[in-house]
Formats: sequence, structure tokens, C-alpha cells
Amino acid sequence: MPISIAHVATTRPERYLKQLVSHLGHKATTSLTPDGRGTVTVASGSCTLRPTPDELVLTATAVDAESLARVEDVIARHLVRFGTQDELVVEWTAPLDGGDLEPTAPVVGEYLLSHHTPADDILSELAAATREATSGAAHMQVASDEGALLSMLTRLTGARLAVEVGVFTGYSTLCIARGLAAGGRVLACDVSEEWTAIGAPYWERAGVADRIDLRIAPALETLRALDAEPVIDIAFIDADKANYPAYYEEIVPRLRPGGLVVLDNVFLGGRVLDPAYQQEHHLAMRRLNDLVAADERVDAVMLPVRDGVTIAQRR
Repeated sequence: MPISIAHVATTRPERYLKQLVSHLGHKATTSLTPDGRGTVTVASGSCTLRPTPDELVLTATAVDAESLARVEDVIARHLVRFGTQDELVVEWTAPLDGGDLEPTAPVVGEYLLSHHTPADDILSELAAATREATSGAAHMQVASDEGALLSMLTRLTGARLAVEVGVFTGYSTLCIARGLAAGGRVLACDVSEEWTAIGAPYWERAGVADRIDLRIAPALETLRALDAEPVIDIAFIDADKANYPAYYEEIVPRLRPGGLVVLDNVFLGGRVLDPAYQQEHHLAMRRLNDLVAADERVDAVMLPVRDGVTIAQRR
């Protein structure tokens, strides 16, 4: 549970942020972003600092509780010393677990689901069939608001060639297929004939089955067999998380200028934000998120939609 937060009341948050970053820069790795946020990284972990009109918000992270306590001590000790005149008080929350974090409050999530173009009968019935047939795995299906986003993005790009990595029961496939321009197709990659078969009748009912080229094979094999030319208009990645970096690297060079790659589950239930989680898929997603943010081939934005969605556009 190595995340903790402190809200330090002050009328001069920018001043203390800069002072702390400057001072600790001699013994730690520090940075200051153009929008005024700061980061301090020491051997035991790191802390981000964000100024607001009336407080300095501190977020400390580390790999375990002992390391977190050391980060908290370094930041609080220096900040209190600098702010003696203003009598600054630094009180950290109890350690938080990344798995307990929610990108949006439940009430906000419910409001969002109630205020997008509603799913039609075919999509709603496919969602119901998925819950009935897949039981505990039904959470792998995208929510209706994310499906609406996929249709909209596909339509906005004028996509004629879409690629989907991870079909599950085909809800997102149907949303993408509906957004395609006339004559368009979606190359849908998955390894499960059982689960993809659930969606096939609904593709037929929606009149888009002829737009969907389903490939049952490891997605990396399918992607690597594609022509190297940059002709993909939009791609959606929602499959095994450990392979996200590999899928991304196969797709980006094949995106046309202005084309999009959309990546789902970039928060991994909040665990990506928590350094205590060190399994292969956590490390792979952190690596991917850092890669996308620094990738000069694309312009990218990460959105707190459901479990985190990144949209990257090829330059």
C-alpha cells in the first residue's frame, strides 16, 4: 500500500514547491514541469507536488511501506523547515493501495453511463449474452460509453481500415465496424473461437459481419504478417497486458499520419499507479505508458475513462 497524500495549506504553494525542488536537486532527481508541477525522486521512492490556489498537494509513492515512510519523512522535514514562518503542517494519509483507487467516484461513473448516446437493442443484448455466457469474465467487455467513444473515433477518422487486438465477445468490434466508412473493414485479432462466436450473430444482425475479418491466432503473428505500409486508420488494443508494448510497436509504424491507436486499461485497476505491484503486466503497462508519453511519433492523451484509455495520434 505504498501511496500516501498530504494537503498542505498555504497561500504560497508555488514558492515552497520551487524551493523544495531546487534544494533537493543537489541530492535527488528533481523536475519542474511547465504547468508548475514538481517531482522529487529519492532512492526509496518519489513524490509529486502540485500547487492549487490554497494548498500544496503531495503524493508520495514507493515499493513498500517502509520506503514510503522514508519518502514522507524527507519531503515533510524539508518542507516544514522551509515553511517555519507560515507554520506549515504536513499530515500524510494512511498508506493507500493502488487497487483501491477509482479514476472517478462511483456517482460520477453512473452519471457518465447515463449521459451518452445509449446502446441500441443489439449492443444491449450482446452485453447481456456476454454476462450470461462468460460469468466472471464479463468485466473484460468494454462499457457502453467506451463503445460509443470507439464508434465516434472511428467515424471521425473516416476509417477504412481498423485493427482490433482483443475481441472477447465482439462488443467493441461491433462498435468499431459501425463507425467505418463505406467499404471499410476491421481486422479483429483474438485467440478464442468460443468467446468470439458469441458476438458473431450480433454482427450479422447489425449488418456489419461483412466488414469484420476475424483472425483466430496470436495477435503478434497476425500483426507482423501485415504489410509494413502506414495504412491503418485506427487501432484498438484491449488484450493481454504484458504484450501491450509489443502490440503498440507493431501498430504505430503501420498507422497513417493522423491515424489513431486507442489503448484500454492503462490504469490496470489503479495498480499501475502503485509501485508495490511488480508483476509482469504491471511493469509492461508502466513501460508502455512511459513510452507513449515520450514517443515523438505520436501526440497522446490519457483519459480517466473507465480503467484508463490512452489515445495516440500518428504525426
